[in-house]
Amino acid sequence: MNRECDKNENRDVRGTVREEYGKIARQDGSCCGPSPCCGGPSADAVAATVGYSEDELAGLPDGANMGLSCGNPTAIASLRPGEIVLDLGAGGGLDVFLGARRVGASGRVIGVDMTPDMVDKARRNAESFKASTGLENVEFRLGEIEHLPAADASVDVVISNCVINLSPDKAQVWREIARVLKPGGRVSISDLALLRPLPDAVRNSVQALVGCIAGAVLVEETREMVRSAGLVDAVFETKSDYIDRMAEWSDPLYHEIAGKLPPGTKPSDFVTSLTIKTKKNRDDGNTQQTEE
Repeated sequence: MNRECDKNENRDVRGTVREEYGKIARQDGSCCGPSPCCGGPSADAVAATVGYSEDELAGLPDGANMGLSCGNPTAIASLRPGEIVLDLGAGGGLDVFLGARRVGASGRVIGVDMTPDMVDKARRNAESFKASTGLENVEFRLGEIEHLPAADASVDVVISNCVINLSPDKAQVWREIARVLKPGGRVSISDLALLRPLPDAVRNSVQALVGCIAGAVLVEETREMVRSAGLVDAVFETKSDYIDRMAEWSDPLYHEIAGKLPPGTKPSDFVTSLTIKTKKNRDDGNTQQTEE
């Protein structure tokens, strides 16, 4: 495939994701994964399954938790007061608001999303968050995670929750993460990844793409992209129990995928929730620190 075809395919993927997630934002719920609108559990039940506590979820703006998570990146990020945090694919703002509580008034959390409807929703939620907490330390920016609207070496921590798998150019996303991190900056990512290649029937499914499955790549491919971006001390942890729980929820996406797999296999044989922790070398002199 030539470079122009690659560009066209990337635009098609982004366009599909933007359109479908715009619909999710407008209807206050997801029908591509477990959620009340498709007969699944509540958004809070999904969040509890992937590691959010009742205390974390309490007091969030209505609609900030949309049931779209596959992990809890703020729990593993060890956020500290005063830090600047960038959330890739912020959605309704769940992790932005949780992070804002941890970094406090002296810190700041910036959410990036490429879907205008999601950004509008998150900004409305930010007004509610300010009213209930008194904090004015959150911001939401419209932009693609392959081209982050943030300065070089400007953030202490990058987080993301079940979003990088949606990108058609994941290697570029990891290069951008490295670019915006300050030397010594940290990365905490929750995502979906593959333990082995998916059949073409699943890879070509729009529902599986929007549900974060069809765009996922092998764990080892992700490891190589992290290394190539210049990030160091990477730690990967796989957890397939999230995929198995989708069967218990009678989730439509689970059954869509299961019906296209070889006999005798199940989705968790192929797909896993993946936690990634890595950082930028403190001695990295490729970029000069700049102010936001």
